[in-house]
Amino acid sequence: MIGIKRLASTDRDFRQRLDALLAFDAAQDETVEGTVARILADVKARGDAAVIEYTRRFDGLSVSSMAELELSQNELQQALAGLPSAQRQALEAAADRVHSYHRRQTLQSWQYEDEGEETHGTMLGQKVTPLDRVGLYVPGGKASYPSSVLMNAIPARVAGVRELIMVVPTPAGEHNPLVLAAAALASVDRVFTIGGAQAVAALAYGTESVPQVDKIVGPGNAYVAAAKRRVFGVVGIDMVAGPSEILVICDGKTDPDWVAMDLFSQAEHDELAQSILICPHAAYIDRVAASLEKLLPTMPRQQVIRAALENRGALIEVRDLEEACQIANRIAPEHLELSLADAEVWVDKIRHAGAIFIGRYTSESLGDYCAGPNHVLPTSGSARFSSPLGVYDFQKRTSLIRVSQAGSKTLGRIAATLAYGEGLPAHARSAEYRVES
Repeated sequence: MIGIKRLASTDRDFRQRLDALLAFDAAQDETVEGTVARILADVKARGDAAVIEYTRRFDGLSVSSMAELELSQNELQQALAGLPSAQRQALEAAADRVHSYHRRQTLQSWQYEDEGEETHGTMLGQKVTPLDRVGLYVPGGKASYPSSVLMNAIPARVAGVRELIMVVPTPAGEHNPLVLAAAALASVDRVFTIGGAQAVAALAYGTESVPQVDKIVGPGNAYVAAAKRRVFGVVGIDMVAGPSEILVICDGKTDPDWVAMDLFSQAEHDELAQSILICPHAAYIDRVAASLEKLLPTMPRQQVIRAALENRGALIEVRDLEEACQIANRIAPEHLELSLADAEVWVDKIRHAGAIFIGRYTSESLGDYCAGPNHVLPTSGSARFSSPLGVYDFQKRTSLIRVSQAGSKTLGRIAATLAYGEGLPAHARSAEYRVES
């Protein structure tokens, strides 16, 4: 039997049990942190030599130069050309849909003239410019994610980023053709077969061979996450993501096998992933529990799924769908499925979710690969204040201010008054010089 937790909103201790379920200990492992700190400092000091040394040690590659760790554009194109037809068509279709969605996100520069008589001729505005260079971290070896390449590289390209540098570890020299093909499709400029904290360090600080980037995006293991957290401020990062999550709100009319497999779809990521079902009907929850038991033996990653369901999974009975939405907002999940007959009606009830999957036929897995919106989403309740990765993450905004002579007198008096109030007389005099001119 799967030891997944059963909760009911009518239980006296429901709030405490829910809080315990959602609690995620993101405490940083001291061993990981210490190792990462040493690697970052070493790569910053020794550059290529340190990267080569760590790649030999951790990835088992016998290399003596960074030239051996960079793939050519020809190799990327060969990977794309060598894909089986079905894989290439799927990859191209996904890339097209991701591009189509993200091209609608681009921010535009704008400006306007002050309408006030005393500040006539004053212009205010915002200039939007893309980042110059972005680093894309892609997991390699057993965990290879071509979808991650598309979801991170395509929005950057749409934003107008000039150069994309991809790093992907290749333990024992194992190259994943789909990952390299995705890099070709997304027009990645340079690809280095390096990974771990050393790759993050190379991107953040730059080496003789790896150019320094402005921002690092993409998922990785605990060492990569720790490295990204430490270099933030030297470069930008997308986010430090927690374990994957799915929350399904169901009215009790979806095939229980569908819901069970949707819960599995996130549980198979790792033992700390979270899968939750919320439903007003106890009998239906029983049917989903039975489907979980029936289908688990068919899953190649059944041990990981079982551990995830028992660690952080739950089947929650609520009074009604209104309460289900309230609890969903409390959880603020990464992925939220509204597996309901009239799902559209309930969308406005949801305030906090990374992505909302509307209706019984909209499985979360479609969002991971080919629906179009980005699959890089806020986790661990951070959907309360953050958003999916998008084109806007690769663009920056610069304020534009042009004050006319007349405007400098009016605004200068206001600024001087406030500056004196803050005890900053140089600020005040700087403004007053223009008033007195």
